[in-house]
Amino acid sequence: MSINKYRVASGEGVKLENFETGPGRKPIYEKEDRANILRDNRDKIRAYQSRLYADSKAGLLIIFQGMDGGGKDSAIRNVIGVNPQGVNVHSFKQPSSEELRHDFLWRAVKVLPERGMIAVFNRSYYEDVLIVKVHELYKNLNILDRCKDDGALFISQ
Repeated sequence: MSINKYRVASGEGVKLENFETGPGRKPIYEKEDRANILRDNRDKIRAYQSRLYADSKAGLLIIFQGMDGGGKDSAIRNVIGVNPQGVNVHSFKQPSSEELRHDFLWRAVKVLPERGMIAVFNRSYYEDVLIVKVHELYKNLNILDRCKDDGALFISQ
């Protein structure tokens, strides 16, 4: 695979809509059709939301995960398009002091959707597992010292 067609010269502007979504792929829909498809899909999502709310037997969790500036907020705002009274959006930033006094899943569990509701997570609690370990942030947490010892996780033979 040649990456030359994906390179951009320094100082040159980029419009992502001018690039293929993958090697050898063309856009599935023409630009003028996308707005109609998005509108139709929003109508379907709103109908499903009404049924979810009326039935009140299950909740729905939608997780958006991606890099900063990757369009998560725009996708939530423009694509979901549901009744805001039935949706709770939660962003997971750096844990607060209250959140640090609980296990790492506590802040996610407390905002899971109740029956009939939709919750949207802007970022995932999966990140809490990864970031804390990679950056060794757990070593500064107010937890048992044995939980900070990387060697304690392994049984020697």
